[in-house]
Amino acid sequence: MSSSADFSDEDDYSVKSGSASPAPGDTLPWNLPRHERSKRKIQGGSVLDPAERAVLRIADERDRVQKKTFTKWINQHLLKVRKHINDLYEDLRDGHNLISLLEVLSGDTLPRERGRMRFHRLQNVQIALDYLKRRQVKLVNIRNDDITDGNPKLTLGLIWTIILHFQISEIHVTGESEDMTAKERLLLWSKQITEGYVGVRCDNFTTSWRDGRLFNAIIHKYRPDLVDMSRVSAQTNRSNLEQAFCVAEQLGVARLLDPEDVDVQSPDEKSVITYVSTLFDAFPKVPDGVDGINANDVDIKWVEYQNMIKYLSQWIKHNVAIMSDRSFPNNPVELKALYTQYLQFKEHEIPLKENEKTKIQTMYKMLEMWIEFGRIQLPPGHHPNDVEKEWGKLIVAMLEREKSLRPEVERLEMLQQIANRVQRDCVNGEDRLALARTSLQSDAKRLESGIQFINEAEIAGYLLECENILRQQVVDIQILLDGKFPFADQLVQRVSKLRDDLLALRSECSSVYSQGRTLTTEQTKMMISGITQSLNSGFSQNINTGLTPALTPSYMGSGDGSGMDPSGLRHLKHMQIRKPLLKSSLADPNMTEDEVNMKYVQDLLNWVEDMQLQLERSEWGSDLPSVEMHLENHKSVHRAIEEFQMSLKEAKLSEVS
Repeated sequence: MSSSADFSDEDDYSVKSGSASPAPGDTLPWNLPRHERSKRKIQGGSVLDPAERAVLRIADERDRVQKKTFTKWINQHLLKVRKHINDLYEDLRDGHNLISLLEVLSGDTLPRERGRMRFHRLQNVQIALDYLKRRQVKLVNIRNDDITDGNPKLTLGLIWTIILHFQISEIHVTGESEDMTAKERLLLWSKQITEGYVGVRCDNFTTSWRDGRLFNAIIHKYRPDLVDMSRVSAQTNRSNLEQAFCVAEQLGVARLLDPEDVDVQSPDEKSVITYVSTLFDAFPKVPDGVDGINANDVDIKWVEYQNMIKYLSQWIKHNVAIMSDRSFPNNPVELKALYTQYLQFKEHEIPLKENEKTKIQTMYKMLEMWIEFGRIQLPPGHHPNDVEKEWGKLIVAMLEREKSLRPEVERLEMLQQIANRVQRDCVNGEDRLALARTSLQSDAKRLESGIQFINEAEIAGYLLECENILRQQVVDIQILLDGKFPFADQLVQRVSKLRDDLLALRSECSSVYSQGRTLTTEQTKMMISGITQSLNSGFSQNINTGLTPALTPSYMGSGDGSGMDPSGLRHLKHMQIRKPLLKSSLADPNMTEDEVNMKYVQDLLNWVEDMQLQLERSEWGSDLPSVEMHLENHKSVHRAIEEFQMSLKEAKLSEVS
């Protein structure tokens, strides 16, 4: 820490006995030794010669300015403890104000004597001097009685030492060297701040400040909105000084000087230094080791900050509008692409913009001291908290969009799986019909040749498998239609064609086998009655006007009297379980007992295969409605199996026969 030694080479408050070049005022009578004063009187000379009178006038003017400056400086700090002094020499004599000043400057608490006698005054002043010595402040030839007696010269010297230690010695600037004194560092700062200003030079703390341009240049560097430098170059010294002191006072800098104190041939150096150091303390500075913005870069960084705020705010508002949109495409591919785009936005763009938001917060912290100082006027909506508020709206909009988008994606994916299953089942059904048609053609040729047909049971199995496929497709198609699946109509057409082919093949079977030699017409009808009943039970009897016109004629014109209607594809949601036939339903006087028993057993076997196939194709469901539907189907199957046990018992009774 620097101390008053920084200025010891210019300090004229100490006694320099025997100096080859005495400081101004050292040759005045009261500063001379007693024998020197007596010698003057013995020689009959004047107590003051003209040179000494000039020195006295300069010293008096210097002391007057310093007294006024130091008094204002002290009152600036004593204001914090609600104290005030009027006369520097008188109001420090009891030591109380001096102790209060040191407490404010240091933050420490010092003891003090409460009495009013000279002893108490001396003791209080000594407490202050001892405290300064403990802080390694050098006090040259200043004793407690000098202050208690109100010695002007030494009182000014003490206050200057305090100013030097607590205010000026702590000044540090960029580019300083280790051997610089506090005065040199403050002068370096003044040069750096005013560099580039036309007509402004900073060579010292006396004559360089007389015209007031330096003061105005420093203020302009920090607050260019308050000082017009073009006017400064045209104004008088007094006008410039008055302007600088008034503007600085608006910025919180105490008016330690007046224009007439500085606009002199040689302004008092210590008073100017005190005021300039006060400016240094009042204006923003970047602390050591901290990222900050100096006065030269404020405008550039402010523009950069505004652009960052502008672009991020626009980006946020744009994406809030996008995230608020709920018009999702009904196409699974397009919706999946939209969801993928959302995930990309969430996982990649959001982190990048969060980094930008962090940069804005960091930049604001660097600009904050300039905003508080008034150099920057922060417009509405430019605070990081404003950006954070808009960012919160975006996050909420994203969560709401995902809440709506994810179930829609899952729904369409489920519908797509059902559509794929319908496609596969159509292929399987078409294959079964192709096999049945081949077998039927084989039997037709046998009949033409007068040979007994052999494929009727096989064909019945194929037709039953196709029937089961259609029954499941009815449920699937209804789910696709309810879910407004985009390709549902195309699937309806394909399922409808499969059904048309099944009905046509069934009619063809009826025509071919009615010509058989072994079975009568009634027997043939009885053989395929199970298929007919089962197939008819799988479709609704009501005509749905909602079917596309292309599908309606193929069912309306069915001449087989089945009454089948394609509207079943839209209305049927539950499995239609064919009840097992009872033996009594097959009673026919034209059939022998053995033929009835064989027919009955064959029907039961077909029923078991039918149920086994349906159970293998059954699903669990992907949501609550579909699970409930499948549960009802399962209950229906369970009831049908219980009824099947009665048919099985009846068949066992015929086992011996």
